[in-house]
Order: sequence, then C-alpha cells, then structure tokens
Amino acid sequence: MVLSTLNETKLKEHKGKNILCLDYGSKVIGMAFFRPILEPIPYPLGRIINKSLPQTMKEIQQVIQNEMIDFIIVGVPHLLDGKETSSTARVHSFISELKNHFPHLPLYEQDETLSTQAAKERMQNSPLYNFRVNMEKIDEVSAVIILEDFFGH
Repeated sequence: MVLSTLNETKLKEHKGKNILCLDYGSKVIGMAFFRPILEPIPYPLGRIINKSLPQTMKEIQQVIQNEMIDFIIVGVPHLLDGKETSSTARVHSFISELKNHFPHLPLYEQDETLSTQAAKERMQNSPLYNFRVNMEKIDEVSAVIILEDFFGH
C-alpha cells in the first residue's frame, strides 16, 4: 500500500509514533510495525509462536521495549456480514490480557476480515516471496494488511 492511499489525517495524528500490530492466532501471532510519515509503509516484524500466555506476553513485552512501542493494534475477526466468528471471543480475551499486562499502552481494534486471504494474494503476486505463499510469513503479512487497513479508513 502506498502512503498516498492512506488516510492523511490519521497519519498526521500518529506521526512518528511506533505502532505494533498483532494478528492473533491460537498457534501463531503475526506482528507488523509502522512509524507513520517517517517510514513509507508498514513492514512485517516477525511472529510469536503462541505456546502459553505468560511466554507470549513476555515476548510481546520484549518487542514493546525493543521497538519503543507507543500503541498496539489488534486484528479482530468477523464474518463478511460483520457478525462475530468463533475466534472473535478468543481475540477479545487476548485483548483483555494485553490491556492487563500493558495498561500504559493505548490499544485499538481493527477488523481483520479476509486479511489472511489478502496476505496469500499479496505473497502470490510478490517477488519478495518468490510468488508463493510462505506459511511461515503469512501471519506477519496479515498483520501488515491489518495495519494498512487501520490507516486506510
């Protein structure tokens, strides 16, 4: 996504802030990073293998410290008609844990409907991923898309 397609007001509002986006999954949490205006686009930041809540929170804490995160965006799944999915409750539980562990950080929710499908298509159309879906990278690419969507509206 090109900066010109992003919401200028939102970009200016968050200029220079270090933003972490999480694509929560029961097995893997994809991460993306963005510093509006100072960087041209969001980029993948890796993934966390979701073994246990304490370990996951410890790894997220490390990312928050290393990247000096100012706020977090978490993708929340919905059906195409906007209704909640079976995963929505798990993500809301995860968001509650994030709020408990990091009460000083603002946290935003962003609809992640079809982000995984969009990530697959992006990978299939990109030489960066050899025009193939890389399942080890899919979650972080999804997090990039969720982050782009946050700034696209």
